[in-house]
Amino acid sequence: MGDWSALGRLLDKVQAYSTAGGKVWLSVLFIFRILVLGTAVESAWGDEQSAFKCNTQQPGCENVCYDKSFPISHVRFWVLQIIFVSTPTLLYLAHVFYLLRIEQKINRKEEGLKTIQNDGGDSLISLQKNMPW
Repeated sequence: MGDWSALGRLLDKVQAYSTAGGKVWLSVLFIFRILVLGTAVESAWGDEQSAFKCNTQQPGCENVCYDKSFPISHVRFWVLQIIFVSTPTLLYLAHVFYLLRIEQKINRKEEGLKTIQNDGGDSLISLQKNMPW
């Protein structure tokens, strides 16, 4: 499936710099709002236009009249609100993920240098023993 440890490291890093209010904010935003959007909103405002009646029988009139009466759907408004509210959080998560990747690269380079130093030190000692001076 995927690397769940990467998600765990990301959330640990984010939680390390979050306040109590920030932790509650994330919970409310991602659990409550998206849960409500996924379950209740569609059943409440699922097919808004089906009961709408236009006063003329002209083709396309229902769509035009409905759009004029209700310029934005409630479901679309909720989705738009979640996008706008969660964008700063998602940008912060992307930044933390970027920092984690840099940290992993630095750790790999340090481990490589340590192994080179360990191997190089042993070969340097053996070279010094074989030198005539």
